[in-house]
Amino acid sequence: MKRSIEDTSVAFIGAGNLATNLAKALYRKGFRIVQIYSRTEESAQSLAQMVEAECTTALSDVTKDAQLYIVSLKDAALVRLLPEIVAGGERKALWVHTAGSIPMDIWAGHVERYGVFYPMQTFSKLREVDFRDIPIFVESRSEEDTRFLKDIAAVLSEQVYEATSEQRKSLHLAAVFTCNFTNHMYALAAELLKKYQLPFEAMLPLIDETARKVHELEPRAAQTGPALRYDENVIDGHICMLADEPEMQELYRKISESIHRLAAGK
Repeated sequence: MKRSIEDTSVAFIGAGNLATNLAKALYRKGFRIVQIYSRTEESAQSLAQMVEAECTTALSDVTKDAQLYIVSLKDAALVRLLPEIVAGGERKALWVHTAGSIPMDIWAGHVERYGVFYPMQTFSKLREVDFRDIPIFVESRSEEDTRFLKDIAAVLSEQVYEATSEQRKSLHLAAVFTCNFTNHMYALAAELLKKYQLPFEAMLPLIDETARKVHELEPRAAQTGPALRYDENVIDGHICMLADEPEMQELYRKISESIHRLAAGK
């Protein structure tokens, strides 16, 4: 009898935001999560309980029985701990990391089969996401393992792509602008509103419509605001309002200039 892809036994190295969401998503689809490793006992136990897996806080105790090892750690920790990580597991299994900016070849010389499984989304432990809408980018050193990773990704998502390490670095950089920098703007806006005793919730319809527009328009075409037309009276007034916040003042000036240059095609 042919075994289904869901019969694959999976071990997670890491129990952070991405690992938590991915492990739970695979578990709900019927995958066998056999073990969770985290350096903190609380994180390891919490995620292990959610997916009915064993847990460990020692890399030396990582199971040797998994067929797929998903390593989801901070970039620096992955680079530093990689020899120790693979020493504890099954070296002939398929090993993947989930990092956007680390090349696939970091595995070379450590394990025989390796690749990357990169869901491009912002993850938080306490917020559920629908993987059907999350693009997943995979890469492997062999065609067979690439197909295998694409099959796993297809169980979760309707958007599955192959991407080289160089392409993935570009994706990650673009994602930082799209998500992390944008959210930082929300945080700054929240601080401004708090200063004037106004609720951040007032911004939510604007945030939602801004996001909806780029589903239908190119981002450049969706741009509005004083910087687009370089309305100096408004811009100067805003800059004056930020006189006691020199860092935000400079940020406002530079972003306004960037918007105007892009609109002008310079």
